[in-house]
Amino acid sequence: MPTPRSRHRRTALLAALALVPLAATLTACGDDAEPAAAVAGTAKGEVAIGGLSNGAAKPTTLKAPVVDALRAQLPKEIKDKGELVIGVGVLPAGSPPLNFIGSDQKTVTGSESDLGRLVAATLGLKPVIRKSTWENMFLGIDSGKVDAAFSNVTDTEERKRKYEFASYRQDNLAFETDKSQSWTFTGDYKVLAGKTVAVSSGTNQERILLNWQRQLKKQGKKLDVKHYPDLNSTYLALSGKKIDAYLGPNPAIAYHTRTTEGTPRATRSAGTYSGAGSELQGLIAATSKKGSGLAKPFAGAINHLIDNGEYAKWLATWNLSDEAVERSEINPPGLPLSDS
Repeated sequence: MPTPRSRHRRTALLAALALVPLAATLTACGDDAEPAAAVAGTAKGEVAIGGLSNGAAKPTTLKAPVVDALRAQLPKEIKDKGELVIGVGVLPAGSPPLNFIGSDQKTVTGSESDLGRLVAATLGLKPVIRKSTWENMFLGIDSGKVDAAFSNVTDTEERKRKYEFASYRQDNLAFETDKSQSWTFTGDYKVLAGKTVAVSSGTNQERILLNWQRQLKKQGKKLDVKHYPDLNSTYLALSGKKIDAYLGPNPAIAYHTRTTEGTPRATRSAGTYSGAGSELQGLIAATSKKGSGLAKPFAGAINHLIDNGEYAKWLATWNLSDEAVERSEINPPGLPLSDS
């Protein structure tokens, strides 16, 4: 059995707005083959990132030459196709700086999609971005229309029933409250008794919050969980004091609290929690269909980028250095099937 890692909390300097699922069809989501200038640098073996980020990142060109030994690990059908179809849960509104529509109003940009491009380049594949909602991103993997997701997907034991993972970033959650509130979350869910908390449907954080809701109900206490169609509605509810907090990715909270500072809608982080529960450090991972054979070359490519320093530059470009992992792991321990 794998040895559980201790929980480690960090606060990101810049982060992403949480992905909000919205019903849509796969055909409505469409494919987006990136313009060459948005994906590749000026020379072969380079990937330009951050150039369409509206100031969310400092434009950088990273080196990503093909590593033949890693390319040889790819499944034959992927090598023959010559493309890596990357799913991103970017609809309807995107989630800067993870995945969002760039300043050209058509190209997906962000830390997640950029890592997908770097991995594809290292494996000698052309990256093709498929935009969808969060829910339909997984349907794309299931149907084979998407090879892998690079979209802030948490490694969980439940998801391992259908998918395989190559980890690349820490996963931490946070509670965002109105600036006027003073309560703090320090890891004990009992502080949420009597509160109303918003969360995005279909996410890992929703599962954790609903579990806490069940635990409190057994104790005769109440936790109201709210869902809104998008983040704008969530933040309107927060500023209107219709909810006490919003639970989302820690990077998202850090980003939003920084951008609202000094405004009438100023918010604060009330505390963080590992995306894998109280005993493990949560991890974000490249996600592909179980048995696809992609986790191994993905992990190899990520570790190659770690070893040559380009991984650190990628994180720094998006101000996510606090989210770094030492190594990419194949199917590391994730959020347990049953957690409290």
